Amino acid sequence: MKTHRLPTADPDTGRNGVLASMCLALVLVVASVSSVNLALTGISLDLGTTSSQLTWIADGYTVALAALVLPFGALGDRFGRRTLLLAGTLVFGLAALGAAAAQTPGVLIGGRIAMGVGAAMIMPGTLSTITAVFPASQRGRAVSVWAGFATSGAVLGMLACGLILEWSSWRATFVATAVLAAAAFLAALVLAPNTADPDEAVIDLPGFVLSGIGIGALVYGIVDGAEAGWTTVNAMAGLAVAVAALAAFVLWELRTAKPMLDVRLFTNRGFSTGTLALTVQFLCLFGFFFVGLQFLQLTLGYSPLKSALGLLPMATIVMPVSRVAPRVVDRFGHRAVMATGLAGLGIGLGIMSQLDGGSSYWHFLGGLIVFGLGMALTSTPSTTAIVSSLPRAKQGVASAMNDVSRELGSALGIAILGSLFNSGYRSAVGDAAAALPPEAAHAVEESAGAAFSLASQLGSQPLADAARQAFAAGLGDAMTAGAAIAVLTAAFVVWRAPRRTAPPTVVSPPVVAMAPADVAPDLDRQPEPVS
Repeated sequence: MKTHRLPTADPDTGRNGVLASMCLALVLVVASVSSVNLALTGISLDLGTTSSQLTWIADGYTVALAALVLPFGALGDRFGRRTLLLAGTLVFGLAALGAAAAQTPGVLIGGRIAMGVGAAMIMPGTLSTITAVFPASQRGRAVSVWAGFATSGAVLGMLACGLILEWSSWRATFVATAVLAAAAFLAALVLAPNTADPDEAVIDLPGFVLSGIGIGALVYGIVDGAEAGWTTVNAMAGLAVAVAALAAFVLWELRTAKPMLDVRLFTNRGFSTGTLALTVQFLCLFGFFFVGLQFLQLTLGYSPLKSALGLLPMATIVMPVSRVAPRVVDRFGHRAVMATGLAGLGIGLGIMSQLDGGSSYWHFLGGLIVFGLGMALTSTPSTTAIVSSLPRAKQGVASAMNDVSRELGSALGIAILGSLFNSGYRSAVGDAAAALPPEAAHAVEESAGAAFSLASQLGSQPLADAARQAFAAGLGDAMTAGAAIAVLTAAFVVWRAPRRTAPPTVVSPPVVAMAPADVAPDLDRQPEPVS
C-alpha cells in the first residue's frame, strides 16, 4: 500500500501539529470523565437523583468507553483512525447537547452513555496516530506529552467546568463540551493524517460482544451490590454474567485465528505489569475524583470553581514530573519507578482516608501532593512499558490496551470506591435519618447532597454534623480501599515487572495511509527500547 506524506514542508512542524490535535482530542475524552464529578451536586439537587443514579451518571460514560474502545480501535486500524475520530467527535458533540437538555436522571444517563460511545471512537486513534507519525528517536517525548495530558487533562477539564458552574448551571458544562468537540473535529481534520494499519486490524465480532458484555456486567454488579446488597438477585446475576462473559472471551481469543486481543501477550511481563499499573492508577484517580470533589463541596462548602482550584496543585505536579519521568526511568528502570508511583498513590489516599468532618483543606492538600507525585511517576513508565514491549506492527494493540486500561480503571474506580463511599455513608447516617419523617429520612440516606441541603433548609446543626461525620466515614472506607489496592499492586510490580523493558521482536513495519503532503514521516526505523 502506498505511504502518503505529512501535510507540511517541515516534518517537525507537521508532527507537532499532529501531537497538538491528538492531545486536544484526548483532553476532550478525559475531561469529560472527570468534569461531571464537579457537577454532580448540582445535578442531584436539580434532578432529584439517588446515590446509585449519580454513580451511573458518572460511570455510564466510562463503562461505554471501556467496553467499546477495543472494537473501535480495530475499526480505526482498518478504515482510518482519523476517519473514526472525526465521526466520534460528531457523536460525542450531539450526545453532549442531548445531555444538556435532559429533564430526568434516566435521560442524562443515556446521554452520558452515548457520549461514551463517541469517546470510544475518538480515544484509540490518539496514541496510535502519534506512534505511527513520530520516529523512534522522538516517540518517547511525544508519548510523555500524551501521558501528561491524559492525567492532567482531567484536572484542566474540572477547572473549566468550575469556571462555567460559577456563572451558569450544570447544563452549560455539556454545551461547552459540545463546543470543544467541534474544535477537536476541526483540529484533527486540518492537522492530523489519516493513519491506518489494515493488515493488522482484526474485526473479531464475538470478541467485541463478549468483552463489552463482560465489562458492563462487572461494573453493574459492583454498583448494584454495594447499593442493594451483594446477595441480591441483580448483583449476583451481574457478577455471574461478567465472569461467564470474560471467561468466554479469554477462551475465544485463545482459539480464534485472528483475536481482537491476543491474551498470550500478558505473558510479557512488561506488557502485563504496565497494563495493571495503568488500570490501578486510573482506578485510584477517578475513584478519588468522585469522592474527593464531594468532600470539597459538601464538607468544606467550596463552590465548584474553588473545588476545581483546590485540585490544581495536582496538575502543577503531574505535568512537569511527567515530562522528566522518561529520564527517571532511564536512570532507575521501569520497575522501580512504577512501583514508587503506585506506592505514592497509596500513601496519598491513606493520608486522605484520615479526613473527618472537622478536617481542613491543608490536610486534604497534603494527601493530594503525594497522590499527584504518584500519578506522575506511574503514568509515563506504565504507558511506555506497554508501548515498548510490542513491535511496531503491534502498536495498534499497545495503544488499545493503554486506552482500555485507563478507561476500565476509571469505570472500576467510580464503581468500587464510589460504591464503598455510598454504603459507608448510608450505614453511618442511619441513626440521624431515623429521627426524621420517612420521606426526609429516605432522601438523607440516599444522598449526602440531600442531607446537607435539608440540614441547611431546616437550620439543623445536629443533622449537618451527622451528615458531615457520615460523609467522612464513607470517604474513609473508599480511600482506605484505594490505598490498599495501590500498595498491593506496587508489591506485585516489584515482584513481577522487569527492571527494564526488553526490546520487542523486530517485525516489518505496518503500512500507514496518510493524507497527501510533502514530507514523509520516518516510519522505517524500528522502535528503540525504552529503558
